[in-house]
Amino acid sequence: MSVRRHHPRTRQNRVLRLLDRLEREPRQDPLIDALGAGIRSLPLGRGRDVLHGTWLGHPVHPLLVQVPIGSWLSAAILDLRKGRPREAGLLVGVGLAAAVPAALTGAVDWAELRRPQMRVGLVHAVSNTTAVGLYTASLACRVAGRGRAGRTLGFLGLAAVGAGGMLGGHLAYRQAAGANHAEAVPHVVSDRWHRIGAVDEFPAGRPVRRSVDDVPVVVVRETGGEIHALADRCSHLSGPLSEGTVSDGCVRCPWHGSVFRLSDGLNVQGPAIAPQPVFDTRVTDGQVEVRLRHHGENHQEKNADGGEPGRYLSEASHEHSN
Repeated sequence: MSVRRHHPRTRQNRVLRLLDRLEREPRQDPLIDALGAGIRSLPLGRGRDVLHGTWLGHPVHPLLVQVPIGSWLSAAILDLRKGRPREAGLLVGVGLAAAVPAALTGAVDWAELRRPQMRVGLVHAVSNTTAVGLYTASLACRVAGRGRAGRTLGFLGLAAVGAGGMLGGHLAYRQAAGANHAEAVPHVVSDRWHRIGAVDEFPAGRPVRRSVDDVPVVVVRETGGEIHALADRCSHLSGPLSEGTVSDGCVRCPWHGSVFRLSDGLNVQGPAIAPQPVFDTRVTDGQVEVRLRHHGENHQEKNADGGEPGRYLSEASHEHSN
């Protein structure tokens, strides 16, 4: 006799319902399009990758926001004691100065996100801009000797920062903005050689999509015969590299323009802040085989069968073409 269990009816909390509705709200899209285009058109050059955090390996924005948040929280603690007004005012000023580079890095990242992420990110920016306005007014009041008003505006500013931080957490952890979207590949691909097709199936200079253990892989055969393979889904936001363009030994993502080096998956241009998982390749009896290269391995290291991947592949490809 089976016993039917009745679970208490659960409902999504009100905050999450509001955030889900915000993700689907299209009315702010015209403003998003205009702001995004303006940010992407800024003549930042290579500085754009610096702001993205390509050099750091993860976004710079979460690192920089610690300074204004920490400064304003410390100022609030001093304001509660009412005994260190000058020090509290100094901390408010430090937070305002630090908010400028934090906002710039956030804006550059925001302009390269998906639409639902940009909708939440816009409200996140509005909350933080409101906080900056309140803290600016708070500092002005403190300088003018209106300490009580300065403290009140500071507490309101901290509340706005808290709301912005909650939205930023939703972006990062619920919507995966800024996360490495290729991180799971090494955990799901088995550690062995996988046959993915005949050499003739890979036209020189054109990216071709294959699958290894249900993981999409982009394969590129160079005109000299060497074959490269990377995880197909871009580490930035899962764009299909197999639909991108190949040039100068690199593949460019068609969605947001991230560029990865074919030989080792290195992200040479953002907005991607993480490299692509890379596969070693070889040709056996005219068939291309790939094996995931583990972190720290050198592609010139010998395989278990004693062959050298780069040299062996070039020679095998040449023999096959003849």
